[in-house]
Parts: sequence; C-alpha cells; structure tokens
Amino acid sequence: MKILIADDDAVSLRMLEKTLERERYDVTAVENGRLALEQLCRPDGPRLALLDWVMPELDGAGVCREVRIHRNQAYVYMVLLTSKESKQDIVAGLASGADDYLIKPFDPEELKARLRTGRRILQLEDRLVEARETMRFKATHDTLTSLFNRGVIVDLLARELSRTRREKGCTAVLLGDLDHFKSVNDKYGHLVGDEVLREVAKRLLGAVRSYDFVGRYGGEEFLVVLNNCDTTHVFKRAEEIRHAIANLHVQTSRGPLPVTMSLGALSSRDWDLHLVEEIMQEVDAALYLAKASGRNCIKLTKPSVVDTT
Repeated sequence: MKILIADDDAVSLRMLEKTLERERYDVTAVENGRLALEQLCRPDGPRLALLDWVMPELDGAGVCREVRIHRNQAYVYMVLLTSKESKQDIVAGLASGADDYLIKPFDPEELKARLRTGRRILQLEDRLVEARETMRFKATHDTLTSLFNRGVIVDLLARELSRTRREKGCTAVLLGDLDHFKSVNDKYGHLVGDEVLREVAKRLLGAVRSYDFVGRYGGEEFLVVLNNCDTTHVFKRAEEIRHAIANLHVQTSRGPLPVTMSLGALSSRDWDLHLVEEIMQEVDAALYLAKASGRNCIKLTKPSVVDTT
C-alpha cells in the first residue's frame, strides 16, 4: 500500500522510510508540507500519511486541513508525528483533520500497529463505497441487461428534451422492439431469451456514441436517445442500430439465433411537444407501424404524416 512520509529532518525521514519499506509499504518521502500536500491531492496519491507537525512551508496540521478541503477522491488516513504533549496541542491536531497522532520518540511497533488500524479503516471505507455504488447501480440500471432502467431512461429523455429546446438543438428518440421474441422464449426457454436480451443490449451500446443514452423500456423494448442528432441523420442512425442487431446471429447456449428489431423514430425538431408522454406516444405509434409493415424496419414519424421510406 502507498504511504507518504513528510519530515524536514533527513535522518528521521530515512529511518522511517527504511522501517516502512521493510513492512512492504510503497513509500513516498518528502521534506516539507507543501510537497506532502501536492502528493496527497493527486488522484492516485497515497491514502496513508505520516506527517511531522513542524515542517517548513506548511506544517503537518496545515497539510491535514488542506487535504480535507481539497481532496475529493478516496479518504486519506493521516497521522501526525509530534513532540507536543499537551492536551490542547493534541486536540488542535485532531481538529485539523488528523486521524491519529504519535508523540516522538515513538516505538516502531506502536507505529506499525497504528498504521494497521489506519489500513483497516481505509479497507472499511472501500467496502462501504463499493456497497453504495452497487446499490446506486441497482437502483438506476436494469438487472438483466445493465442498461438504464425505464425510470432513468425516461428521466434522461426529459432532461435532454428540455436542454434541446433551450439550446434550439435536436434530439432523436428511437423505440425498438425485438421481432418475434415471444417465440424465442416459447421455443428455447427464458434463459436463452435472457441471453438474447443481454447480447442485444451490448450491440445497442456499441452502435451509439458515448454521450447517447440506451435503456430497457420494458420486456423486449429498448429506448435510445441520440443527443445532438439532426433530423437529416435520424433515419441513417436508426438504420445503423437496426443493422447492428440483424447483421449477425446471436450466439446462445442453444446455438446461433437470428434476431431482428423494428424501430419507431422521432426527431424532436419536427414536433412541438413538451411532455415526454406525448413524445413516447408518437414514437410508439411509429414502432407499431414498423411492426405492421413487416418488421425489421424503421418508421420515422412526423406531424400529420408518417414517413414510410
């Protein structure tokens, strides 16, 4: 594990460095507080730190304060090394943001024990962060496909439409539905159906740009939001997505299966609609027409007329 030590006494610094290297720490040693702060605020900086209280440019307590203010990445566990023994000084050090302190001269075994405590705390924080991110992901993504779930993709669509109106831009909305998917479940079982849905999700993500949105709208329906997509490019982009699904059979545990998708498409520039519900009604109607027109095709809807090109 990375650890930073900061001390302006070259002899003390070297002794600490050797002690910690024997304990298999990856040691960064600096001789003043300003350099310590720079190292600790790096995105990949050490998360354990031993800071001498009295140092040039910035003292140990000052480093602690600055790290707590400016570091936005993972938590840093900081131990102050000091010859100050009064309770007021100790309280001041801890109040600055230090997690622990050691009074010089200190026993090397005590130092190792204090650092082990710091590592346990950091490991606990990592597990809590991982659990939080897992919960956040589950709350916003579809369990099967790992795409945005319906609530999130509709919310993202609403936000994008609002931004588009404000900036007088254009957003394309695509609603895709897998053709004859029920027959896949009926013939091969739901586990194979799940394999197909996961692969389709991968292909959808691979067919859009990093700043576009893809979500599972429900069942075998997928909602795609193409940001900054001009009306003249909507059909072409939709065709690329349709082709990504239909061009190659999906490999499943029951062998390769042909899969196609019908899509309804809409360009926000063609419509003066402010409600997401209205947008979805229109694009759903276009999808219905694509299904009725033989499937594996795209229908672009416009006010009062549906383009069946």
